[in-house]
Amino acid sequence: MSPCAGDDWAQRAEELDEQDPLAPFRDRFLAPREDGLVAYLDGNSLGRPTRDVQERMAEFVTGAWGTRLIRGWTDEWMGWPEQTGDLLASAALGAAAGQTVVADSTTVMLYKLARAAVDAQQRHGRRTEIVLDTDNFPTDRYVLEGIADERGLTLRWIEADPAEGVHVEQVEQIVGPETALVVLSHVAYRSAWLADMAAITRVAHDAGALVLWDLCHSAGAVPVQLDACGVDLAVGCTYKYLNGGPGAPAFGYVRADLQDALRQPIQGWMGRRDPFEMGPGYTPAAGIRGFVSGTPPIVGMVPVRAGAELVAEAGIEAIRAKSVQLTRFVIDVADSWPAELGVEVASPRADDRRGGHVTVRRADFRDVNQRLWQRGVIPDFREPDGIRIGLAPLSTSFGETWRALEVLVESARR
Repeated sequence: MSPCAGDDWAQRAEELDEQDPLAPFRDRFLAPREDGLVAYLDGNSLGRPTRDVQERMAEFVTGAWGTRLIRGWTDEWMGWPEQTGDLLASAALGAAAGQTVVADSTTVMLYKLARAAVDAQQRHGRRTEIVLDTDNFPTDRYVLEGIADERGLTLRWIEADPAEGVHVEQVEQIVGPETALVVLSHVAYRSAWLADMAAITRVAHDAGALVLWDLCHSAGAVPVQLDACGVDLAVGCTYKYLNGGPGAPAFGYVRADLQDALRQPIQGWMGRRDPFEMGPGYTPAAGIRGFVSGTPPIVGMVPVRAGAELVAEAGIEAIRAKSVQLTRFVIDVADSWPAELGVEVASPRADDRRGGHVTVRRADFRDVNQRLWQRGVIPDFREPDGIRIGLAPLSTSFGETWRALEVLVESARR
């Protein structure tokens, strides 16, 4: 798109909003009570609450919890980890039923699945290496460092470009007969680089390794095809594009044919074959239930279920189409800014290699981000110099995005 003046961009944003088939979904989210909020562009960190979550939470408190009390467990709650997992799998993960469970935090679920994977690999042969990248999310790196220390393993690091991400060729060069597990993010948290899941999974499998994908910045924004890609394991959070709320429980995916071969390390009573037997010894439940540990976070699953149903209603392909339009709009606007402003787009320009956010950077953007928050524009900042513009397709309009970019330019010129 050729450079436009401010009025032209505003008109373009208005036209895109008028053409947006997902526009009605914006009314399904709570309007903020804060009058000074100009634009919320942090849906890739915490999604907005949906309107019906208020009613669902109230109904849960006065109904199932308040009326049925402890009977709620036998009425329905015991099955929620698997049932909620199946909702997510169908709506956003490209996975058949019986392979996804909702429990724990992303950190805990990542530990359980990664540890189970390397233990299984070592039972079948002495594979001693975990492959990961230098720019992966801190939790992933920290958890894997801990597992390596526990199990006497070696970490093999892929040097990832923070403005892009991990390429297939880099994985090909590093995996080998000693690789037990490859752990990567599908969408890079800084740049939004969208990794080639199918090709990378295939390369890892050719080397005899298992693959664990972090889907935190994918689920609910980018179509994922876990089954079609032959993915072994995956984890992700539900409070970003799935709008599950702060601290919402995570999900874990374990391919069906691996479930009985892997044994997760946190052997809690709710993952036992018969939890209420309360007898000696631990025998894991069959299938995906065996990856549950403690008491399931039932209250936290109420908004997660609502978010998964909303994504299913809108359709993940339609969500992705709008996401591409939103991020392309941001890049086109940024490209129209004068060169002397010194702002660089630090996200992939190819639509098929970009996730749901756009990072722009300049040396002083930490201070600029603080000014944006003071003016009611809420993106987030990532070290060392990037402002992430997080665009949640179901709740973000093009007009809101344009207003935020106007404020960003004004703040950057101060």
